[in-house]
Amino acid sequence: MRIIIKTNNFALTNAVRDYCEEKIQNLEKFLAGFNPDSILAEAELSRTTRHHKSGDIFRFEVNLTVNGKLLRSESERENIYTAIDDVHEELAREIRGDKTKQDTIFRRIARSVKKKLNLSPLARFRKK
Repeated sequence: MRIIIKTNNFALTNAVRDYCEEKIQNLEKFLAGFNPDSILAEAELSRTTRHHKSGDIFRFEVNLTVNGKLLRSESERENIYTAIDDVHEELAREIRGDKTKQDTIFRRIARSVKKKLNLSPLARFRKK
């Protein structure tokens, strides 16, 4: 997985960079069936304004490209770490939903093939 981190109105520290990379790398466990070279994560950290009374508002956005499919998430929070956590949770949810959808489509196709071939209802097709 390639990770590109950009910043805007924000000085990137090593701690924030490491935390961001760790959260994005953690998404690889959901993308185990894909070629790691075809996965691109573009992250952008920014401070949106400098005039809020309660402090800075941070924005974190990730565009994750997996085999040509784009998964995108963004969050605005008062703390950069909570913004990163929010984006991580949302991307994990999107990846799991996409995998579930693919499995459902595979099963639906397998059922129709089994029905057309007049196979026993006890026969099972397994995805390898």
